[in-house]
Amino acid sequence: MKNLNASRRDFLKSSALAAGALAFSRPAYTAIAGANDRIAFGVIGCGGMGTGHVGSLVKRSEADNIKVLAISDVYQRRVTRAKNICQGDGYLDYRRLLERKDIDAVLIATPDHWHAKISIDAMEAGKNVYVEKPMTHTVEQAIKLRDAVNRTGKVLQVGPNGTANDSCWVAHEAIKAGRIGKVTWAHGSYNRNARICLFNEHQKIDPTAGPDKTGEDFIDWDMWLGHEWGLAPKIPWNPEHFFRFRKYWPYNGGVATDLLYHKLAPLLIAIAGPNGEYPRRVNATGGLYIEKDGREIPDTFLMTADYPSEWSLFLVSTLTNDAGLPDKIYGRYGTMDLGGEPALRWNGDFQEEFKAKNDGQEEVRLPIKPRRDLEGNFIDVLRDKDQLACNADLGCATMVAIKMAVESFRQSKTLLWDAKEGKVVAA
Repeated sequence: MKNLNASRRDFLKSSALAAGALAFSRPAYTAIAGANDRIAFGVIGCGGMGTGHVGSLVKRSEADNIKVLAISDVYQRRVTRAKNICQGDGYLDYRRLLERKDIDAVLIATPDHWHAKISIDAMEAGKNVYVEKPMTHTVEQAIKLRDAVNRTGKVLQVGPNGTANDSCWVAHEAIKAGRIGKVTWAHGSYNRNARICLFNEHQKIDPTAGPDKTGEDFIDWDMWLGHEWGLAPKIPWNPEHFFRFRKYWPYNGGVATDLLYHKLAPLLIAIAGPNGEYPRRVNATGGLYIEKDGREIPDTFLMTADYPSEWSLFLVSTLTNDAGLPDKIYGRYGTMDLGGEPALRWNGDFQEEFKAKNDGQEEVRLPIKPRRDLEGNFIDVLRDKDQLACNADLGCATMVAIKMAVESFRQSKTLLWDAKEGKVVAA
């Protein structure tokens, strides 16, 4: 996972994802009739990430026996661009894509506030879903989406890149075997430091576009906001919000949902297993210290979470210095570094206990193997050949902790998870 900070940028440049991974959601799936049938895809949301996915799916069409039949976006220029890549149909309204009976699966890469609604609409229309991280925009949406997966029996893959790394899966087996003793805490970070903030550089504004324009410049602003469904407030056209939505609370959770979601999901796999674990208590702090360009999100964000199985977590994301904390897990007998092949070493007075659990060795490096990337993993699950890298349970547990941290920061409160009621409460 040590190269995760660059992986999203690499994907946008090359339209190729990292390396695949595993974990069944609770239902067992036989999702596509006939293991060798071609899988027909639709892609909804064709900005930078979505267009990257269109290109990646097209590249693997022959090898994986798939085809992108249609795409959708509210911005006509993006519709035209994606259509030209896949040589399929294009729609300004995603609902027209979902009406098609010849599409088996949809990949959703819209802004966060649309993830839950489109995912649920797609499953209710009989489609299987790959939704980009974060799973949703709110805790309530995450619970609703998780429950919709169980209700419909459809496949839902969430897209945090770190779950496509064998390191977290190998780490889980080692932790389950007691090789570093009882885990008590872990930390990680996802930091950046660009001269021009990447939330601006990667999301350039098209000055000629807008809802009052025609042809390629037309944007369906009301649909993008989703105010009709209560997804975001109705406001006048704002190109800064449309093109740089990651900087504004109505559509995104800032660095927490955009970056730390990538970190928490694989750490949950390593420590708690394929379905993750919901937090017990969450705190967050930080502030906007440098990138004061009118954004609402902080440029420095630190969160802690305590878990019912008695371990704690510390995660950091900053846009002001890219020297970060390594992904590391601390047990009573030893410590585990997760970058690349997990490295285990004894700690404190527990050298003998560590050696007893690790074939007499004082230091151990665990071999890892290549896995299919997240797209490939999703395709394999649809053909009953694999287990999901990030299922709805893991996606929801990750979303709950991350969103609780966002709200802890915004409200300056410690927040608790009421597991019985399935909701967030103040401490």
